[in-house]
Amino acid sequence: MPPRRRARPGAGPPPYPANVRAVDGAIYVGNANKDGAGDGGWILGHFRPEGDLRHSGDVEIKWGVHARGDRRAEWVRGERRTALLVLISGRFRLEFPGRDVVLREQGDYVLWGRGVDHSWYAEEDSVVLTVRWPSVPGYKVPGRPEQA
Repeated sequence: MPPRRRARPGAGPPPYPANVRAVDGAIYVGNANKDGAGDGGWILGHFRPEGDLRHSGDVEIKWGVHARGDRRAEWVRGERRTALLVLISGRFRLEFPGRDVVLREQGDYVLWGRGVDHSWYAEEDSVVLTVRWPSVPGYKVPGRPEQA
């Protein structure tokens, strides 16, 4: 175990290992509500500018805040990504061909693979975390921010 630096009482962050060093530009601290506000909740993915630490072609992450009655504007068809959606709060329904899944308790989640068409509906005010991979363009509903 590497030696830990000693912190002065009341001084800054807790101690960290002596062999840990900071790398400028390699840490981003934000707020998902604020950072995703202009992009339909999407905080990380191909749609962020090159050079932004939140730009990625590998994965997309959304902090989705949905009012009761919100619905995806169109079904996603021809899905080329794998996705995971985790319920943080509320009650949220994922719609798949021939099957609906209702997330009711905090931490409930659903995972679906490539080729699975889907849509969603917020049965109550809800907060969800969505992770999709890879991050590829072509799923944005025209005139609307990116959606799950």
